Amino acid sequence: MSLLKKGDTVAFISPSCDKKRKELTQAIKYFKSIGLNPVITDYVGKHKPHDIKYDKLRAEHVNQAFSNSEYKALVCVRGGANSTCILPYLDYELIKQNPKIIIGLSDSTGIQNALFALCKNISLTGYLPAYKLEDNNTLSYTGSALQNALFEDKHQIYSGKSLISGQAKGKLIGGNLTAFNYLLGTKYCPDFNGKILLLEDVGEKTYKTNIMLQQLRQQKGFTKLKGIIIGQFSNVPSPDAEDKTLKETIQNFIQDLDIPVIEDFNYGHISNREILPLGKDVTIFSHLRGCWLKW
Repeated sequence: MSLLKKGDTVAFISPSCDKKRKELTQAIKYFKSIGLNPVITDYVGKHKPHDIKYDKLRAEHVNQAFSNSEYKALVCVRGGANSTCILPYLDYELIKQNPKIIIGLSDSTGIQNALFALCKNISLTGYLPAYKLEDNNTLSYTGSALQNALFEDKHQIYSGKSLISGQAKGKLIGGNLTAFNYLLGTKYCPDFNGKILLLEDVGEKTYKTNIMLQQLRQQKGFTKLKGIIIGQFSNVPSPDAEDKTLKETIQNFIQDLDIPVIEDFNYGHISNREILPLGKDVTIFSHLRGCWLKW
C-alpha cells in the first residue's frame, strides 16, 4: 500500500533550523508537479532555532501540524540542528492518534526516530527542500526516488558494497549518525533489537566519527541488530597524522559482527540519493555479487 495518494495535502514544518518562506518555491512546485497539495504552516520562517525560548514554540508548531486531519505528510524545511530540543514538549498521545509521514534528512533524524520509538510513526529519510529536485524541467534522481517512495507499493534498491555477507529483515532506524547519537541513552532512542541500522554523516573528522560509532557499539541492544547499512560519509576533512582513515574507522566499527553489513550505499548528504523508510520493515541482501534493499 502506498504512503500517499494523489491530491493529499503535505505540510511544511520547521522542527530543526528554519527557512524563509520564499525559499520554498521550488519545493512547492515539485510537490504540485507530482499531484500533491503542499502548504506552508504558519510558523515556518518565524523562529530562531538556537534560542531555547523557541523550543516549546517549535514543539507546539509540530503538535498543531499533527492535529490537522487534512495533513497526510509533514516535510521538514531544513536540517541543521535542534530537533531533539523539542522532544520533551511534543504531545505523543496526540501523535499516536494522528500518525503522519515525516519527510526529512540530517537533523530530522532526531525527531523521526523519537516518534518511531514512542509512537511507531513512519518517516522517509533522504529529502530536504534545500536540495533541487528538478533538472531542466525533469525530475532529478532524488526527485524520482521520493515520488516512488510516496506512491509505489513495492521498492527494491540496488546499491552499495558488501562488507559482511548475509540477508536480514527488520525495521529500519537511524539516519544521520550525529543526530541519531543525540538520542542514545534516552527514552527517545529506538530499541535496537531486531532492527536494521542506517548511518551517514557529513563534514566530520574521522576521530569524531570513530567516537560516535564506538558509542553506538556501547548502546544496549547493539549486538541484537539484524543488519547495518552504511551510507555516504561525505566532505570528510583530511585526517590528522594520528587519526585513522574513514575506511579503517568503519572496519573498526564492524569488527566481530556476524550480521550483514553494506557500505557505500547511495544515501546521505549527496546530490543523488535514495529515499528510505524509517520505521518500516526492510529486507537487505549483502553479497560480493551485489547488494540490495527491499521494502
